[in-house]
Amino acid sequence: MIDFLVTVFGSSNYWYIVLRSTAPILLVTLGAVISEQSGISNMALEGAMLWAALTGVIVSAATGSVWIGLGAGICASVLVCLILWFFALKLQANAVLCGVALNLVAHGGTVFVLFSLTGDKGISSSLASKTLPFFHIPGVESIPWLGKVLSNQNLVVYLSLVAVVVLHLILNKYPIGRRIKATGANVEAARSAGINPDRIKLFALVVSGILAGLAGCFLSMGYTSNFTSGIAAGRGYVANAAQVVAGGTAVGAIFASLIFGLTDALATFLQNVGMPPELIQALPYAVTILGFIVVTLSRDRREAARKRALFAGREGAAATKPGEAGA
Repeated sequence: MIDFLVTVFGSSNYWYIVLRSTAPILLVTLGAVISEQSGISNMALEGAMLWAALTGVIVSAATGSVWIGLGAGICASVLVCLILWFFALKLQANAVLCGVALNLVAHGGTVFVLFSLTGDKGISSSLASKTLPFFHIPGVESIPWLGKVLSNQNLVVYLSLVAVVVLHLILNKYPIGRRIKATGANVEAARSAGINPDRIKLFALVVSGILAGLAGCFLSMGYTSNFTSGIAAGRGYVANAAQVVAGGTAVGAIFASLIFGLTDALATFLQNVGMPPELIQALPYAVTILGFIVVTLSRDRREAARKRALFAGREGAAATKPGEAGA
């Protein structure tokens, strides 16, 4: 088994699959990060990905254009996030419950819409949908081993890396980022400073919807070439856990998403060693949850140690004051 793992981890094909598997979870994790930073949990990311995946396939097949399909898929995802914004902020409903409800509607609704339009049950086999392009990077593809990993990836894989940079700049370099963090930290304080919390949360949810839409379209028009029932496969829920591990940062989202990408790619290779299929399918989620638990406990332990040290320092300072006063 050790020899098998060494062979797998040394294979350029494995790391190629890692990047491909990480891209959708990274995008949707970034969406969870920006919405959480604004003070609203976007639990509807799973449903947003499902509607984006279905809409992209249907529209690209109907129009013959992959770009129109991609745009339509992103719009469908943003619409889901707008519905969440309306119920959670305008009607003051619980955002988490609304998000879960939208996910449940998406799971059944996408299958119903697909069957109503095409007669297909669970998979869009009758639709000649388009696929997002793959790109060769000049100069990089000629590099031994590394070229096979980085070049000839799907467009969305490269866009996910660009999205990390853009979101990092938004949150840390521009005024809108400070407004987002201020709103998430204290709504009333932000409002007293002249910030409109509803607009900020709307902006965050729209960005979150765009990122989830990219991820959903990639799943049905890049990762695979058709829509299947439940194609998001819980990635929206994993993303909401990953943003906690990411610590509210775009860069942290890379490492949180890699936990899922590494094990998801490994599961592909484990199919050849005779492991039960059910165990292989559960492996990425089990390892991801375990990794999140370890990271969270480690971070909580460091925070507790910091607070104890700070408290001990204050006690020491308080103990020296009477002596100083007597002197």
